[in-house]
Amino acid sequence: MTIDELLDAARNGSARATGRLLSLVESPRRSEVLDALGQVRAPRVVGVTGPPGAGKSTTVGALVGAYRERGERVAVLAVDPSSPYSGGALLGDRIRMAAHINDPDVLIRSVAARGHLGGLAAAVPAAIRVLAALSYGLVVLETVGVGQSEIEIAAVADPTIVILNPGAGDAVQAAKAGLLEVADIVVVNKADRDGADQTVRDLRAETAAPILKLIAAQGEGIAELVEAIEAHVRSDSPQRRAARARSQILSLAQTLLRTHPELDRLAAAVADGSDDAYSAAERLFSVPVDS
Repeated sequence: MTIDELLDAARNGSARATGRLLSLVESPRRSEVLDALGQVRAPRVVGVTGPPGAGKSTTVGALVGAYRERGERVAVLAVDPSSPYSGGALLGDRIRMAAHINDPDVLIRSVAARGHLGGLAAAVPAAIRVLAALSYGLVVLETVGVGQSEIEIAAVADPTIVILNPGAGDAVQAAKAGLLEVADIVVVNKADRDGADQTVRDLRAETAAPILKLIAAQGEGIAELVEAIEAHVRSDSPQRRAARARSQILSLAQTLLRTHPELDRLAAAVADGSDDAYSAAERLFSVPVDS
């Protein structure tokens, strides 16, 4: 099928065609797909991150249910760290969101953080454009909360929600890991456990972001989380959108430069003294990425 035929099929409800389009934007044919989309209206993008075991997928599943009750089409992009030590986390994520798997207006898709053209910084914005063209009004990005993925996601999502557990030093560890720096909303999940109030107090010393208590498995606090998301969206401004766009462009540019085919050759020239770093950097910008 051609790109246009895939788009027509996806718009008519073909899950296979949608999956194929999302695979193509992770490949060297990305630009073909994006050119075929034309101008699309950007959907709302909510980022959800936090340490393993915080209850991210349970929270995302509850959020999907809440937004479906409002009549919205929702897509979930679960970012796979592509690690042999992930322990089948994505399978577990899909099980926890199983209530929505048969809903034609909910899409759940895994995205590899590494191993495809341009890395996560390139793949996610491209996937979001495809989803927007297919009339998904809300995209939820779920990441593991242990590395560079969160910085790249924060350049795309607004708001970014950081989910933590009571006790266990999660608040301090999140601060040390820089997670709270990307947080627009902080959630203390499993708030019926001991230490929840102390964790909230610890977090208030570390961040000015709104802090909510949640028991996602029981649906408690989900309505308040939805309202916090909507309040954040209502406060959006042209300046904030421009800042996100700048961050997104810079993140993608950095990724493209790190994977530039000329980088190793130029680095070797600088290392042996036959070139200087400034001139090499200028040359790196002047050579097309796909040369």
